Amino acid sequence: MVDLRFSDDELEAQREHIVQFIRDATDAAGTDEAVLGLSGGIDSTLTAYLAVEALGEDKLHGLVMPGAVSDDDNMSDAEWVAQELGIPHDVFEINPIVETLLDTYPEAEDDRMAVGNARARTRAVLNYLVANREGALVLGTGNRSEAAVGYFTKYGDGAVDCHPIGNLYKQQVRQLAGHVGVPDELVEKPPTAGLWAGQTDEEELGIGYDELDAVLALHVDGPLSAAATARQVDAVTEDEVRRIRGMYERSEHKRTVPPSPDPLD
Repeated sequence: MVDLRFSDDELEAQREHIVQFIRDATDAAGTDEAVLGLSGGIDSTLTAYLAVEALGEDKLHGLVMPGAVSDDDNMSDAEWVAQELGIPHDVFEINPIVETLLDTYPEAEDDRMAVGNARARTRAVLNYLVANREGALVLGTGNRSEAAVGYFTKYGDGAVDCHPIGNLYKQQVRQLAGHVGVPDELVEKPPTAGLWAGQTDEEELGIGYDELDAVLALHVDGPLSAAATARQVDAVTEDEVRRIRGMYERSEHKRTVPPSPDPLD
């Protein structure tokens, strides 16, 4: 397996780099406060730890937003993170809002993806409701692996002001989380987007994150062909590499601003 882990010196440099990024992003926005949705997963937990270091515990407002399909343990972990870091936080139940949306457009009730994305977009609306009221920046929790294959909801968890850990592959997220003191049980917990019951990232993606990271680093971000990548990555076929490449290409619209026609001369 391709090893993307940092050295100890690189880990500390990444920590300092991201902490400074958060400070610079809030300064540029004319604020010293931030809002962060807490899911109980490793991405939001690491972002919370780094944001507290950057801004101070009283300047980060955590939002825990359980829905009908949220895992109770994840929501408990999210509240634990807020309490452990000493940040102010609120718990907002999103199900009444989602149900209102479905009452308005009941034709979507049986569309699992549409409803799941509505949950993510509801959380984004609440993030910005609080951020606008407090004059704060909304911090995202997206990582490099998810961004590359479009594994996020457009205008949902992708609707933020910045992604502090967006430069890190998933295995690097786990490594940096351990470095800054996130408990092992959270670092190793199977990741889930929480859009429907029983969902896990790796099952939906059809590939483990370590293998995905390797394909991205070698082929999508790197110079190797699909065939050469498959030879380098255990248990990944050339067809699988091409499938990941296809996910990257089809999700380009999620990583760019909405297009408009070029001006006429």
